[in-house]
Amino acid sequence: MSIKRILTFCIFSLSLAVVLWQCRTAPAVGPVQFDPVAVPYPELSDYAFFKSLGKDGAVPNTGVLPYAPITSLFTDYAHKARYVWMPDSVQATVNTEGRVIFPDHTVLIKTFYYPSDFRQPAHNQDLVETRLLMKRHGKWDAYTYIWNEADTEAELNLVGGFKDIAWTDEQGWARTVEYAVPNKNQCKSCHNQDKVLLPIGPKVRNLNAPYSYPDGTVDNQVERWQATGKLAAGNWAAQFAPLPDWDDPATGTVAERALAYLEINCGHCHHPKGPAHTTGLYLGTDFLGQPAQLGICKSPVAAGKGSGGRQFGIQPGQPDRSILVYRMEADDPGVMMPEIGRAVPHEEGIALVREWIAGLEGECGK
Repeated sequence: MSIKRILTFCIFSLSLAVVLWQCRTAPAVGPVQFDPVAVPYPELSDYAFFKSLGKDGAVPNTGVLPYAPITSLFTDYAHKARYVWMPDSVQATVNTEGRVIFPDHTVLIKTFYYPSDFRQPAHNQDLVETRLLMKRHGKWDAYTYIWNEADTEAELNLVGGFKDIAWTDEQGWARTVEYAVPNKNQCKSCHNQDKVLLPIGPKVRNLNAPYSYPDGTVDNQVERWQATGKLAAGNWAAQFAPLPDWDDPATGTVAERALAYLEINCGHCHHPKGPAHTTGLYLGTDFLGQPAQLGICKSPVAAGKGSGGRQFGIQPGQPDRSILVYRMEADDPGVMMPEIGRAVPHEEGIALVREWIAGLEGECGK
């Protein structure tokens, strides 16, 4: 056989092997693995939460239910995919405040990712991290898994890290950010109520909305949780009105949407049971009609550079003279709010808060 024929045969064989590899059937994924003694596992795939997970989205495993809060936390413009898993033998309940109370061995899963082009969010996603909140012996623990460059696996990481991210936004502009993955202790700074680690988003009023599920159906999330056995029976959807969507004017007034935004982004700390309770500044829809708690004409407990030379948390009609806006717009780590979870200001959220403050009437001290 000539050298030319040998080379042709080798190239053909190699090409055939590549085609067969590309067309191979993915190995079947077994049921979710969760051993409360053995977790956290070293790699995210060890849990089998997903049948597949890559640059074009995820296919959750049986029993892993996707969900989305009506208003969500801003994290440097990252997109987030959220899921809940719990053993079939248990159910969540709801307390009198509308907070979902999860049983032991529940896992809340949240993957942070950036589509290369935000105008096509379902494609070419850069996976950054997946955070797990898991409940054992009545207590929650937080664990972070950082994705490799190929987006083929995420490994357990307790110390955090940084990643340079680039994307094209909805207007076609090129954007970049140095994304910070929090360490284990930083997770506690947000998920802290009465010095106890708790989930932030899963409340009935923040889930009480339609969701398009992978099977093609559109259901109210609270009702789907009940239909799948994850949430106990009860007229929860009727009992707790939906939280406004900060970005949808049809869901509430400017004030209601601004306070919904502040509740999710700031209210876990600025709450009577939160780490910032000593400030007396409480941010959320529960305090609508309580101007002092919202910081309206309220002087800060501690002055300094965090006030930006401004006198009041919120000065009606004057966002540029309000400490709240100053700290939301700041990029100085010693000034900016929230303190962690962002490196850049959320321009659209700030514009809404500015609009709310600009529409407030009255003068401080009169």
